Amino acid sequence: MTYQEALDFLYPLHRFGIKFGLDRVRNVLDHIGSPDKRLGLIIHIAGTNGKGTVAACLASIFQASGKKTALYTSPHLVDFTERIRINGAQIPRAKVAYYSSLLKDMVCSNNFTFFEATTAIAFAWFADENTEVAIIETGMGGRLDATNILDSTYAVISNIGLEHTEWLGSTLSLIASEKAAIIKKNSRVFTAVSMSDEFEPILKSVKSNNASLFVAGQDAVWSVLSAELGKLELDIRTSSRFYPALKVPLTGSFHGSNVTLAVMVAEDAGIAMEHIYKGLELLLHTGYRARLEKISTEPTILLDVSHNSHGIRETVNTIASFRNTYHRVYVIFGLASDKDFLTIIRELSRLDCTFIPVNIPSERSASAEALGVLCEKEGFKSIVFDTVRDALGYMRENAEMDDLIVITGSFYLAGAVIAAGN
Repeated sequence: MTYQEALDFLYPLHRFGIKFGLDRVRNVLDHIGSPDKRLGLIIHIAGTNGKGTVAACLASIFQASGKKTALYTSPHLVDFTERIRINGAQIPRAKVAYYSSLLKDMVCSNNFTFFEATTAIAFAWFADENTEVAIIETGMGGRLDATNILDSTYAVISNIGLEHTEWLGSTLSLIASEKAAIIKKNSRVFTAVSMSDEFEPILKSVKSNNASLFVAGQDAVWSVLSAELGKLELDIRTSSRFYPALKVPLTGSFHGSNVTLAVMVAEDAGIAMEHIYKGLELLLHTGYRARLEKISTEPTILLDVSHNSHGIRETVNTIASFRNTYHRVYVIFGLASDKDFLTIIRELSRLDCTFIPVNIPSERSASAEALGVLCEKEGFKSIVFDTVRDALGYMRENAEMDDLIVITGSFYLAGAVIAAGN
C-alpha cells in the first residue's frame, strides 16, 4: 500500500461505527506478536475533558527526561499521523502504509472499526520502535475501549462529565464506572475527580484492584499565579516537593488540575524536578494545538476544540476574564449532531457575542441552519454560513481590529481552519 491507499482502507472503517469490546483487538495483537506487551511503562488516560492536555504534558515531561516516549491521542486535526507520535515526531506515512498492509486481512475479516485498526497500528509501531514510555489516551469511555487491552502501571482519570450518554450511561456515576475500568491490578491511580457521584465508582475500582489512589486537590494542591493567553504560571505542592512558578504554554486557569495530575504522575515515576519544568515549558513540541490557541491578531482569533457543555463552560469562563478588552465578540461554532445544542449555545451567550453557526466537515455535523434557528429562538443574533472558510471570509470584511473571534465546538472545525492555513 501507499499512504493514500492506507487511508482509503482505514477511513471507510468508520462505517462500522462504534463497537465496544476487546476480543477483536486482542486477536489481532496476538497475531502480530502482542505489541501491547512491549510498550515500556504504560500510562493510560481517560476523562471527559482534559485528558489530551494531561497526555501532552506527560509526553513532554518524559521526553525531556530522555525517555523514548510514545503518545497516542485522538482525533487528529489535519493529518492521520498526528494521532501516533514518538518523541513528538508523527508516525511516518510509509509506516502507516506498512502496518495497514500487515493488518488488512484480519481487520477486514473481523470488521474492525476505524479506532480499533488505528490502535493496532499505533501499538505495533511503538513496540517495533522499542519505546520506553507509552502514554495512551482512551477513545471513548474506558471499560470496552480498544485501548483498554493494555495492562497499565498508571491510570489517570482527569474528570467526569455527561458525554456520549447513549453509549456510556445517562448518569455521572455510570460514566465514571466506565472510565474507572481502566484501573488495573496493583496499578497507581491519579485523578482530579472529587464529587461523590463520580468519585465513588473510582474508589470502588481502586479497592477491588488493590490499586493506590492519589487525588489532585488533596494529595497535591496548586495555586495559579497568572493566566494569560498562551501563558499559565502556577505553584504546585505535592506530598514531597514544592514546584514554584511552573510555566506552561496553556490558556486558562482550569488547566491547573490537568498540569497537577501530570506533575504527580511524573514525580511518582521518578522524573527529576528540572525535567518536569523543562517538559512543561516545551509542551507545544508534542503537537498540542487548538486549545484556545491564538492564531491571529488584529482581530484576535482563538481556535478551540471544546466540544461538550463542560468544556465549553471552561472555555467561556476563561474568555470572560478578558472579554472587556475587546469591542465585539464573534463565535464561529459547529457541533456534532449528538451534542447538547441548547446548553452549549447558552454557555457561549455569556460572552455577549454574535453567533456564526457553520457546518463541520463530518457526516455527523449538526445543521448550521438549525443551529442558527435555535440561536434566534433564544434571542441571540446569528449569521449562518455553510463552512468555516466562508465565515472567516465574512470576518475579514467586517471585524474590527479590537474585536475577538472565537472558533470552537469541534476537532473537525479546528482541523479545517488549520488545514486552510488560518
